[in-house]
Amino acid sequence: MPQPKLAKESVTVMTEMVLPNDTNTLNNLMGGRLLHFMDIAAAIAAQKHSNRVVVTASVDNVSFSEPIRLGNIVTMKAQVTRAFSSSMEVFIEVWAEDIPAGVRVSTNSAFYTFVAVDQSGRPIEVPAVIPETDEEKERYASALRRRQLRLVLAGRMKPQDAQELREFLKV
Repeated sequence: MPQPKLAKESVTVMTEMVLPNDTNTLNNLMGGRLLHFMDIAAAIAAQKHSNRVVVTASVDNVSFSEPIRLGNIVTMKAQVTRAFSSSMEVFIEVWAEDIPAGVRVSTNSAFYTFVAVDQSGRPIEVPAVIPETDEEKERYASALRRRQLRLVLAGRMKPQDAQELREFLKV
């Protein structure tokens, strides 16, 4: 069984500059390009945690709250919040920065799920996460409910079997 790792050991920070080829006709970063950046940053965090090749299993709701403009610097911080047998949930936060104007805004956040795989592409066990800060502990605790919701929505778990989610929703 892999040894547990501190949550901070899997933090990844990635920075990109929005170039003309990344934008739409309004000179805003295209949503698909942002998802691409986010997937890479989150995958690096999952690989650092598991020390394995990982594949994206799911992406939770991603809302685009603020436009990211041509020339902005995009910073993403990704961290594994919890590991299950072979899967890991990764929380990612995104900020856009207009350096000349001195403005930095939060633009997006999402939860990604990755599965660690062996050389044959089969799922393989990953280390547990040890949360340390209050924020890490809260994300760790709520990760099981999010996982159950993902499984229910994917048809891989019956709603009546999602005990932690049912308790949270009081149903």
